[in-house]
Amino acid sequence: MFHVGSRSTVDLEEEITPEEDIVKSRLKEIPHNEKLLSLKYESLDYDNSENQLFLEEERRMSHMGFRCLEIRRWVICGLIGFLTGLIACLIDIAVEELAGYKYSAVKQNIEKFTEFGGLSISLILWAALNSAFVMVGAIAVAFFEPIAAGSGIPQIKCYLNGVKIPCVVRLKTLAIKVFGVICSVAGGLAVGKEGPMIHSGAVVAAGVSQGRSTSLKKDFKIFEYFRRDTEKRDFVSAGAAAGVSAAFGAPVGGVLFSLEEGASFWNQMLTWRIFFASMISTFTLNFFLSIYHGKPGELSSPGLINFGRFDSDVRGTSLCPCIKYYTFNWMLGALFNVINYWLTIFRIRLKKSMSFLHFMLQLSLSLSLSLSLSLWYIHRPCLQVMEAMLVAAVTATVAFAMIYFSNDCQPLGQDSTEEYPLQLFCADGEYNSMATAFFNTPERSVRSLFHNPPGSYNPLTLGVFTLVYFVLAVWTYGLTVSAGVFIPSLLIGAAWGRLFGILLSTITSSQSIWADPGKYALIGAAAQLGGIVRMTLSLTVIMVEATGNVTYGFPIMLVLMTAKIVGDYFIEGLYDIHIKLQSVPFLHWDAPPTSHWLTAREVMSSPVTCFNRVERVGRIVDVLSNTSTNHNGFPVVPGKICGLILRSQLIVLLKHKVFVERASSRLSQRRLQLKDFRDAYPRFPPIQSIHVSQDERECMMDLNEFMNPTPYTVPQVSYLTSTFARALNRTLLPHPAETTPNNPYMTFTDEL
Repeated sequence: MFHVGSRSTVDLEEEITPEEDIVKSRLKEIPHNEKLLSLKYESLDYDNSENQLFLEEERRMSHMGFRCLEIRRWVICGLIGFLTGLIACLIDIAVEELAGYKYSAVKQNIEKFTEFGGLSISLILWAALNSAFVMVGAIAVAFFEPIAAGSGIPQIKCYLNGVKIPCVVRLKTLAIKVFGVICSVAGGLAVGKEGPMIHSGAVVAAGVSQGRSTSLKKDFKIFEYFRRDTEKRDFVSAGAAAGVSAAFGAPVGGVLFSLEEGASFWNQMLTWRIFFASMISTFTLNFFLSIYHGKPGELSSPGLINFGRFDSDVRGTSLCPCIKYYTFNWMLGALFNVINYWLTIFRIRLKKSMSFLHFMLQLSLSLSLSLSLSLWYIHRPCLQVMEAMLVAAVTATVAFAMIYFSNDCQPLGQDSTEEYPLQLFCADGEYNSMATAFFNTPERSVRSLFHNPPGSYNPLTLGVFTLVYFVLAVWTYGLTVSAGVFIPSLLIGAAWGRLFGILLSTITSSQSIWADPGKYALIGAAAQLGGIVRMTLSLTVIMVEATGNVTYGFPIMLVLMTAKIVGDYFIEGLYDIHIKLQSVPFLHWDAPPTSHWLTAREVMSSPVTCFNRVERVGRIVDVLSNTSTNHNGFPVVPGKICGLILRSQLIVLLKHKVFVERASSRLSQRRLQLKDFRDAYPRFPPIQSIHVSQDERECMMDLNEFMNPTPYTVPQVSYLTSTFARALNRTLLPHPAETTPNNPYMTFTDEL
């Protein structure tokens, strides 16, 4: 991240020369060179600019004023939890209704044509409904808000790490995310709705905490004090935790998720506020779902997925073969990441080649080719929508074929919990077991694998289902749809785990020890998910809270820790892979291993762009307009460093014409307040939109009142490891910049 010349304007559409030095034993480098960071990303100002305006406001505030601010923080966290729970409730109800309509219609059609023939009509109906739902969701994402694709967890991790991802926490993104995930899950894709809830909660937090909507241009004139990145970051952490809590009914797991996977800053009061938001979120979802199910007050649905209750009969004798077997699950998780990585690379290169083909076809229009046809077929969003529809149709076709050719029939008892049992070619009073896994929402399929009694599944059924669903899940993650990978991972692991439990009970003489394959399904689900996302502490607590039995904590913790160790040997976690593929300058917890012998001077950028305390307006405009530098922070140096001024601050000063005619003039310039900067936050206008006349260019601007006089500095001879640690502790994305040749210190700026 700190190497000189390692920044580039590369994005996902550009083709980069592969690394020459590739480690053959494991996948470590990204072909388009992840060390080339994209200039489209900026860093967030995760440190208060303690200038004169800020200090004056803090001095004027009384002790009661600070107490009121703390109360407002708690109120905001409560609102975040409440709104996140409502959104989760909306998603769950919409998915249940749409999926119920789809599966009921297909089930009636299958039953109608099973006896008289013509099941191909049922297949066409199933594929058409899947494709229709997915098409609507993919169109919304591809054409209106592409950042809403996927689960959004990598983007939120980057945001909490200090990287400003464009449009990631906007209201439009939230609307498309919610609508898209409903369509994706109802469309039968191998996805889940739990991952996008984390992104949704973060967007809710970012909006509520600001007291206004920049998208709707509506300002409620509340919470104005919190309109800065430092405060917004804490609330986004609470929103992400509330999303986890609503998804899994795990408030403690939500807090630990924000701590482990996202937040780069933490304190005791923040922990309590995040936990409060998480509790409010799961309670809100629980309460409104109880009303929807016609049982007001019966709080039995704490999350979007309910694992059900497991008994406490966990025997130590079952752990030894468990650990040996689940090595395969960990390898399967690493294999998932490797295949998805190369598939994503293929999609990137395909977009590049399609862009070239688009250009060539447009060039050939002069030879009377059809403009509308070429634009429709080659336009990249259209290709993305078509790929999503193709995956939906293939998923339905494969599922129908496996159900059709399966002869695994199980008796349909009086206490059966199957929502849409398909008889197909089974005898009366029996149902097709393969349909239980495919002809259902993924959440219900996971619960069936956990709790259906022994003998409910044939080993061949589970084996074939797992392999097929694994391929579908790998193909699906990365489509231009709103979708998560949590539930598909759990479903794959649960199927493998249950298969292992069945085989173990078959080959052992003591049937009682290995009696319940559902327990192995739970451990297998944890191992598979851990092998893909590499979460440890938070995922352990999430699984324990979701099962409602702490007895399973130790085996779950064991498989998750081993999954991370084994998986990291081959490839990084799925979220880290996609962060690198987007060329995001993500700051990890530890400095690069090869940086111990480097000093800060060796990695700083030069030449450094600096300003004087009193600077000419024309030079400021020229520097800000220079696209070759694109700096976001500038040292103020009359000989030696005396402060730091941000690009956003200079933009506001230019917009309000805060300058005098001459440097020696004693005319008073306009007095600005922090409110002027907060009103412009977070969408500061570009420098191109600010008009400065020729006469105004000769005026001067006094930066003393607005610059931060105490920026963080390090000596030039500091080793990169200590510089890295200081930058991380300050919650900044550092870019060391030497101020002057005579100044032996360097300052951290906000420029990536």
